[in-house]
Amino acid sequence: MNKQAAWAGLFLILAAFAWMGSAAAADGARSGTLTILHTNDFHGRYMPFAVAPGNATAQTGDPGRAPQSFARTGKVNGFARLATAIAQIRRERGPTNVLLLHGGDTFSDDLLGNLTRGEAIIRLMNAVGYQFMALGNHDFDYGVERTRELQRLARFPMRGANVIDQASGRPFLGNPAVILTAGGLRVGILALGYHNTDQTGSPDNTKGLRFTSGIEAAKRYVPMLRRQADMVVVLSHQGSKVDRILAREVPDIDLIVGAHSHDEIAPPERIGKVRLVQALSDAAVLGEVTIRVADGQIAEVRGVAHTLWDDRYPADPGVSRLIERLRAPHRAQLEAVIATAAERIGRRYKSESPFDTLAGEILRRHAKAEVAFLPGVGYGVSLSPGPIRREDLYTLLPHPSKVVSMRLTGAQILAILEQSATNQKPENPLDAVGGLVQTAGLRWTVDLTRPIGQRIRDVAVGDAPLDPDRSYRVVTHSGMLQGIHRYGTFAEGRDIERTEDKVTDVVEAGLRAMGTVRAPALGAVTLIKDET
Repeated sequence: MNKQAAWAGLFLILAAFAWMGSAAAADGARSGTLTILHTNDFHGRYMPFAVAPGNATAQTGDPGRAPQSFARTGKVNGFARLATAIAQIRRERGPTNVLLLHGGDTFSDDLLGNLTRGEAIIRLMNAVGYQFMALGNHDFDYGVERTRELQRLARFPMRGANVIDQASGRPFLGNPAVILTAGGLRVGILALGYHNTDQTGSPDNTKGLRFTSGIEAAKRYVPMLRRQADMVVVLSHQGSKVDRILAREVPDIDLIVGAHSHDEIAPPERIGKVRLVQALSDAAVLGEVTIRVADGQIAEVRGVAHTLWDDRYPADPGVSRLIERLRAPHRAQLEAVIATAAERIGRRYKSESPFDTLAGEILRRHAKAEVAFLPGVGYGVSLSPGPIRREDLYTLLPHPSKVVSMRLTGAQILAILEQSATNQKPENPLDAVGGLVQTAGLRWTVDLTRPIGQRIRDVAVGDAPLDPDRSYRVVTHSGMLQGIHRYGTFAEGRDIERTEDKVTDVVEAGLRAMGTVRAPALGAVTLIKDET
């Protein structure tokens, strides 16, 4: 796609906005009050799940990131309870004064999501009346053509100004911004996707797409939206660190509704004149922002995060019936019990992860390897004490990655660990991708306070120090071999053995063999990070 065609595509989008907003712009400054309800990062979650203070989801109770935890023990989530909370606020504020937005990473990373190829969550979102959605990196997990099909099923646009169809040079699926009216106000909303999407999954899933800077896209679109609307909202799947940069570089935004980093940001954080919010993940929280505008100026912004506790929000009967209909054809697969958890077994994104250590040990035994590597991933719900059903496992290992083994030198293993450290704290925050790489059979220290390339030390395989010249048998999976999260070193290994064994199937068999499963002992990875 040449530059002339790309600019032609942008011109058509700008012309469409000029047509949409020319009459409205003549009305002059307005006053009014509206409420924006927002969610992000469902990762296919639609049923209630048990939580407690500490490590309840992939990014709560994780010592590798900013402290974040549920306040008490109980059950949260469930689209039926989300529907109740949304309906309650619409009644209180008036339905024409409320907008409902979603920040992306929506319909995969779940067994029912896989079995319906994303359709289940889209039908639930239609049922509760979503109006606009940003495309997250996991919204391409079933391939570009399936995302197109899901857009046809959805009653709301799914967009990303920086998600470019290479054939046309235009944003994928159409105009990445809308102007909606609520509370008598024109609200211009721009959707931004994740700029590193092509580094987080199989390259086949995003073939034909190009992912560019959301900040640069916002610099082009926001001034146009500002001319057409009373306020400008950016629905961003970039993560809060990048959103803060966006706020500083594009200060004419009124509100950034964030996603990707699974942060709970409420009340709104203020960066200059820009407000930033985010609603955790896994449909556990409904964000609410109320904005009052007087004579075209933002006069007041209030925001809260509603944790969807099952003892506070009764299930909506209609949505409950829809969930039952969606689950019914697949119930035997979803609810098959594969083992029993003796205690909570959590996942962590930015530090040593209990579940991934357990899975790595199962893979290591399966492949007769000395070392196992798994990617650091930011989705997943902890296994709670009691029966482990197949759908519980699939919240943690949803993808069809295949087991791969190879031989790597000690120097190559060290390079992988250094790449992981760089991914966590690169020179440019926009280059951050993935979580801390997860290992089994390896002991190591990562010091994020040190310069890039000098962050890994004290590496040992078993009881012996890592030998840079020695060859080690390593097991990982096909995604790592393809270079996700910039792990190109795996493809440089010797004696690469690709199998048809799915990682999820191997781990399920390992859990079945255990019968009763306990969290593994941690301490193989020492993390030193800058607390500032």
